Amino acid sequence: MFLEQISWKQAEDYFKKRDLAVIPVGSTENHGSQLALGTDFLIPRNLCERMDSRLNCLIAPTIPYGVADQHTHFPGTITIGYDGLYDLVTRIADQLYGHGIRHFVFLNGHGGNTPVLQRVCMELDDKHAVGCVLDWWSLAGELNPAWKGGHGGGEETAAMLAIDPKYVHMDCFLPFEPKNLTDALTYGGAANVSFRGITIPVPRHVNRYCESGWYGPDSPKDATKEWGEEMLAATADFFVDFILEFEKAPLP
Repeated sequence: MFLEQISWKQAEDYFKKRDLAVIPVGSTENHGSQLALGTDFLIPRNLCERMDSRLNCLIAPTIPYGVADQHTHFPGTITIGYDGLYDLVTRIADQLYGHGIRHFVFLNGHGGNTPVLQRVCMELDDKHAVGCVLDWWSLAGELNPAWKGGHGGGEETAAMLAIDPKYVHMDCFLPFEPKNLTDALTYGGAANVSFRGITIPVPRHVNRYCESGWYGPDSPKDATKEWGEEMLAATADFFVDFILEFEKAPLP
């Protein structure tokens, strides 16, 4: 049940019976020239819609902003930064905790959010609650290695085709042409460089190493609606089973 769709009376009844809440978290940011800026919150929201009838648990409104500082050179990106997301998620978690929630599921759509959500889970542990972080794109790649992808690549493009093709703009597509830092410090994936076969992080804005805004081995040109539908369905199925088991976890 989506929190924004029920009354306070229905919420009160829920809090008397269960202590589980799902909090979808995303971002509004560059996803390559072909994908909608809202990709990272639209996918978690869709996964929640797929799970809703089976979980019948409380689902908070999807957070559409996250830690997207590395994408700010692309028009339309909106970041609230590490501190902003931490403050927002902490406030939401504190309010739900006050209503009796003790099992928190953060369904995450953006890798930049992960450290913040992990910190919030650690602080929930101190309050004798328990939290988990479901990074959907990473877990989908574990369910099927063929689905594994980079940022704004085939994996996410396929998901958006399944959700609604209007969010995919292949007429604007630009190819991925990675930039090396030097002749010897070659592109090593995301913000990493490779030096003598060793991968080293060099944190910087995405446009420094990728003008198109998407990167990874999974080309958006290979994405299909069928791929996205199969992937989202399987990921939602896995999440339902996990969340129902997670709800049984004893409190610290």
